[in-house]
Amino acid sequence: MNLRHVLVLPDRDAAEEVAREASDRFGLPEEPQLVRDALAGEDDAEDAQWLVVVEDPRERLDPDALDALADAYEGWLEAP
Repeated sequence: MNLRHVLVLPDRDAAEEVAREASDRFGLPEEPQLVRDALAGEDDAEDAQWLVVVEDPRERLDPDALDALADAYEGWLEAP
């Protein structure tokens, strides 16, 4: 099974920073994927959240550390 962590960030800049920092801090084997998540019924880019998808094939990442990283950028770790 391949565990996947999803961090929700308020904007693209924050998502890019979190993706870079997660790669550096946790020594990720591959770059996290960035995904734009428009809120239901909203077409305006201002109303979009950004997701940072972190693959964790060996299930070695600490969810609390990921949540703290997202929190530092006004985001959060989505519950599995």
